[in-house]
Amino acid sequence: MHAKETAAQAIDKNAAAIHQLARDIGDNPELGHDEHKACLWLTDALREAGYSVTTGTAGMPTAFDARRGVGEPVIALLCEYDALPDIGHGCGHNLIGAASVGAALGLAAVMPPVTGEIRVIGAPAEETGGGKVRLTNAGCFADVDAAMMFHPADACFLMSTSNALDALEFTYHGRTAHAASRPELGINALDSVLQLFNGINAMRQHVPQGVRMHGIISEGGLAANIVPDRAVARFYFRAPTRGMLDSIVAKAKKIAEGAALMTGASLSVRSYEDSNDNMIPNRTLAQQFGENLRSLGFTDIQECRTGTGSSDMGNVSHVVPAIHPYLPIGQFTGHSKEFAQGAVSDEAMETLLLAAKCLAWTALDVFKQPSLLEAAQNEHSEQRQAEEVSPTPTN
Repeated sequence: MHAKETAAQAIDKNAAAIHQLARDIGDNPELGHDEHKACLWLTDALREAGYSVTTGTAGMPTAFDARRGVGEPVIALLCEYDALPDIGHGCGHNLIGAASVGAALGLAAVMPPVTGEIRVIGAPAEETGGGKVRLTNAGCFADVDAAMMFHPADACFLMSTSNALDALEFTYHGRTAHAASRPELGINALDSVLQLFNGINAMRQHVPQGVRMHGIISEGGLAANIVPDRAVARFYFRAPTRGMLDSIVAKAKKIAEGAALMTGASLSVRSYEDSNDNMIPNRTLAQQFGENLRSLGFTDIQECRTGTGSSDMGNVSHVVPAIHPYLPIGQFTGHSKEFAQGAVSDEAMETLLLAAKCLAWTALDVFKQPSLLEAAQNEHSEQRQAEEVSPTPTN
């Protein structure tokens, strides 16, 4: 029997368990770096399928690295499984983790005789920075030849870009005073935050297309009759490339310094989440994923969209050829309670099996076609070179 048929049959045989895995994670949402139940359920399923599993990867208790097979190439299937505060799995990470594990169960049925190594890498906390940044920095993808995952959505896209992201916290320190009787003795830290917002809003007219800047005041004082001596603003800055984002962030920091000078407050700046790089989708692998979708009977396929959000899969894509295709589970808005409900629906369960099979088949194509991997890696090298020489705005 053909290896793809064997893998698909193994996934169908385990369909009930794969569905239950997705629903258990979906019904028990856990925030980033606290996904203890999800990590246990995913790794238990992999161990039962004969994978060698280690946890605590890159110093994160809820990260894991599961391996099966020997030799080259080495293909990584990525799992996400963290939820959103209050909403739950409004981004469908319960499906992402279950799909990669489902694909791994299918591949276990054909290894051997298929040679190469499958790694299922559990990456926590995608919503808050995330785990793949730390995994990448720790060298977990240094000897990986290709990386894959799928993402649930409202339509099918083989590729999507995503923005580079920096999450910065600006803290202003002033001096308290009675706001009515002796305001001249105070230094109003909140005024600096307000000037920061004004300055960043003024900068919006002078940034390149695709830049996003959005922030909140997380601390602004304790009482109206006390001059605030501490105020804090948190911002996300996003741009289509890392070089462009670095330029934008440098300008924002200058604005923040000016806001401190205007009031006499002092300023400290820190990153409150790990930074994401922009996603570089690998067209060679994405098109192969699309061919497998068509072979599995799914034909409502769009090739690419421009994404305005961010993902730590971008960091992976800067070091290894990577794909992050989208498959539909219904007409839901992402990061909503409706999406969370849709992520445990019957339609989502059908998409889950389709994703698992397509990931498994695409991995098998890479295992069996050296020319496919060579083309993907050549494309990746060209993309990285283009990133490095892309123009960066200076004014």
